Amino acid sequence: MEITFNNQKLQNICEQPILAQKKLGKVGAKKLQSRLADIIAAETVRDLVTGDPHPLKGNRAGEFSVKLDGGNRLVFKPANAPVPLAQDGSIDWFKVTRVCVVFIGDYHD
Repeated sequence: MEITFNNQKLQNICEQPILAQKKLGKVGAKKLQSRLADIIAAETVRDLVTGDPHPLKGNRAGEFSVKLDGGNRLVFKPANAPVPLAQDGSIDWFKVTRVCVVFIGDYHD
């Protein structure tokens, strides 16, 4: 899959190990790199298997999350244009091949 970023700050965290380590700690930064590699290697979002991948609900509906370390998550949304939809109008994650990282951290706070 292809990865884009919602803003420069998120891109810098993903591309600069020192910044990632400051934000997430050593283990979290390492897991971030692993999850990004998993996303790049996958054909679609539904091919992801590590990090408890799952679609989100509530105010984060339309986004997808994978665990990093502790309560930290890597959250992304579809970047396909148009966004592939299932017959019920929900996102068809089996057809999402481009994602945009929208959040890195603990959204449970």
